[in-house]
Amino acid sequence: MFRKFLLIGALLMTASCSGKTPASPAPGVEGFDFAQAVSQAEAPLVTRLENGMTVLVKEDDRFPLVNVRLYVHAGSAYEDPSQAGISHLLEHMVFKGSANRAPGETARRIESVGGSLNAGTSWDYTTYYVEVPDTEWKLGLDTVRDLAFLANIDPKELEPEKEVVLSELERGEDAPGSKLFKTLQGMVWPGTSYEWPIIGFRDTVSKLHAQDIKNYIARLYQPQSMLLTITGKVDAAKVMDEVRATYGQFKNTHDVKPVTPEPLPTPKGAQITVIPGKWNKVYLGIAFPIPDMGSAKSTGLEVLGQLLGGDDTSLLYRTFKYDKRLVDDISAYAMTLDRVGMFYVSATLDVENVDKFWAELLNFFSGLDASAISDRELERAKLNLADSLFLTKETLSGLASKLGMFQFFYGGQNAEQNYLYELSHVDRAELGDLMAEFLRPDRLSGVLLTPEGSEISAAALKTGVEMRWPGPEKGKIAQAAPEEGQVREIALPGGSSLVLLPDHTLPYTALSVYWPGGDGSLTPDEQGLSMLTAMALTRGTPKMTATQIEDYLSDRAASAAATAGRDTFAFNAKYPSWFAGDLLPLFEDMLTSPTWPLKEIDRAKQDQIATIKLREDKPLGLAFRHIFPFLYQDGPYGYLHAGEAEAVRHFSPDAVKEYWERQSQKPFVLAVCGTFDPKAIEAFASRLATEMTRPGQEYTYAKPRWGVEKQAALHLPDRNQAHLLTIFPTPGTEDLEASAGLTLLRAALSGQSGLLFRDLRDKQGLGYTVTAMLWQAPKTGFLAFYIGTEPEKVAQAENGFEKTVKMLREAPLPEDELERAKNVINGEYYQDHQTLLSRSRQAANLLVQGLDRDMEKQLIDKAKTLGPKDLQELARKYLIWDQAYSMTVNP
Repeated sequence: MFRKFLLIGALLMTASCSGKTPASPAPGVEGFDFAQAVSQAEAPLVTRLENGMTVLVKEDDRFPLVNVRLYVHAGSAYEDPSQAGISHLLEHMVFKGSANRAPGETARRIESVGGSLNAGTSWDYTTYYVEVPDTEWKLGLDTVRDLAFLANIDPKELEPEKEVVLSELERGEDAPGSKLFKTLQGMVWPGTSYEWPIIGFRDTVSKLHAQDIKNYIARLYQPQSMLLTITGKVDAAKVMDEVRATYGQFKNTHDVKPVTPEPLPTPKGAQITVIPGKWNKVYLGIAFPIPDMGSAKSTGLEVLGQLLGGDDTSLLYRTFKYDKRLVDDISAYAMTLDRVGMFYVSATLDVENVDKFWAELLNFFSGLDASAISDRELERAKLNLADSLFLTKETLSGLASKLGMFQFFYGGQNAEQNYLYELSHVDRAELGDLMAEFLRPDRLSGVLLTPEGSEISAAALKTGVEMRWPGPEKGKIAQAAPEEGQVREIALPGGSSLVLLPDHTLPYTALSVYWPGGDGSLTPDEQGLSMLTAMALTRGTPKMTATQIEDYLSDRAASAAATAGRDTFAFNAKYPSWFAGDLLPLFEDMLTSPTWPLKEIDRAKQDQIATIKLREDKPLGLAFRHIFPFLYQDGPYGYLHAGEAEAVRHFSPDAVKEYWERQSQKPFVLAVCGTFDPKAIEAFASRLATEMTRPGQEYTYAKPRWGVEKQAALHLPDRNQAHLLTIFPTPGTEDLEASAGLTLLRAALSGQSGLLFRDLRDKQGLGYTVTAMLWQAPKTGFLAFYIGTEPEKVAQAENGFEKTVKMLREAPLPEDELERAKNVINGEYYQDHQTLLSRSRQAANLLVQGLDRDMEKQLIDKAKTLGPKDLQELARKYLIWDQAYSMTVNP
């Protein structure tokens, strides 16, 4: 779904519907007029400079931030096959120095003022972007200009950066989802420039030279092929004056011809590839070529993708995940690019289910019948597609992306209204035609990543297609009131509390309920039970079954889910505000009267066991699954959060029910952010507190003992990279002063201009990702150094970590390093707290731990008072090399 996926920054990684009628009818798209909301929004200023560059400025004063982006019609689809990956390599090289900045200085200057920056390469475009405080908007413009127009492309910097890219390439090969999609690319888009991965191949990247990159820039980086967007707290007139001065000087050296869509490949029959490897699960993908984003059929294909596999109410999910329980997960979507498209279905499952699933999946597609789609299903799909588009403007980055993509690829902001108009007019007849034209067995490409020794045959799978799905048929689908801005904290019965955080920017509400406990309410033999309870909590009430709940939420573009942490348990929901009257009673029933159906608990067990296996297929997933039991001797921090698979299988419904009774009786904090009726929310919160809270259920946060063993080595065979974590024990969040210093130290170490990145990646070229992470609970925490690198370089990376620790202990940080770190944490705070749900979660989580609602802001204020000597003392106190823990994941 090009518009849905790109506009929220996620281009890629990566039978019958049954159930009783819900308590009230589906509201459908008519519940809110999205097109009207778009038309009422103030249009951005769009200007074309004399050199042909398009400039879009959108004033938005919600946050003290400015987002600057430059889009270039240059990506992997513009490459020659012999230079596959050159677009992505260029994206790396622009950070290695320019005419005005030394290597590393670009990131350093942006992060030093509290901003962030990055670049991204797709098939059809490359984008460079920064987000900075509003006072630094000129720096943002200047930085993006340097990245795109003034990069040095120094041959001395190129060679180590190629090694970094190759490390990134190998990292992608270790991820099953990435490997699956890359294999499908060449099968679905053969003979086009879309058939190779964006990152390229080892052979092509290794052979690239600096002059190759310079020639590539000269060919494609023409102002006439670019869009510059500036979104945020700015004065449009002043911005345009600066843009003309800084960008108007660049000239086009030749005309750039517009690209034309690729024709669909001639159907040649189903093609299947099976790739054995050391996987716990089977990862399956099937795909069909579809037209490009400019096709009049693209919107209908998006609706079809949403209906078949867009969420938990979709037909594929209900049939194969929920009803038949043959897969751990399944999804589908239509991805349309500038010249090509792909209808992609992916699933993960156990090897013993492959034969049955494949047969029934083919039966499903061979029996598609558009006439069986209900009004409710069709309207729900449209609503959720429109909702995902509308919500992009919740964050400044999302708004900037939405405006930029519509302008860059569709030529103007009226494209959004056109899309919503097209969306509203998709009907069954159109869907039936699309099914018949594109979802055909002779256009099917399939890839399976299978565990070694599973004996799954590509030939047998292809024979199954010929037997069960003989040829194109008619298109079918199988049946199936405080003042604005005033924050209030309200005491509730039983020691619970309510926090109201009004924000009337969007007609949406985010709601978060946090209890103390989570894994902390478990005994050692109950590891994994809190996670299971969270997964099952929302799967049944006295009035609705699990499928009815999913339908009811999706009909209202709402979401609701519970999660368990190591010392908290949470329920989070988000919904359009005009549906509050429908949804608050449902949320109340979910929390006060869960029915714990046996089938739903079994499904939750299946999901949890699948999660365990999936995590252990990925190096970092494996590491973070085991890091807490390695570091801590006691619960809850020393527990395996997801438990062991065998133990999870044996949890009874009574165990789940008993856990929820003792967990839910503890005092909670409910935080609500967005547009809402305060009286209705207060009444809802009071009912929850009265019905659930019981006296004597106070919770004490634990101070666990650290582990005795200091070394842990994990193994994941047949992977390319090794992963190293060096971990230093620290105090928890209750120590505000230490937390402020540790947060500042983490910021100094991490980021593209951080101490670890500059030394281990830029200077030594040891790995693609090098960073520092800080984790804290109220009474414990740790600071970790992380790198993914080649196995033979682990010792060198560990020496680099030790060298950094020694430097921090022996000498104070330079003032400019400290100032950069202070600005980084300030910028992170505003960038990370833009969504309504992030703010409701933050308030509830902090308050339930006994911390101030504004603790994170207080921490930043405290950090700003610290000097170089303070951080040196902090490093001497906590960064003690001989007391550090070390965890490695080796191939």
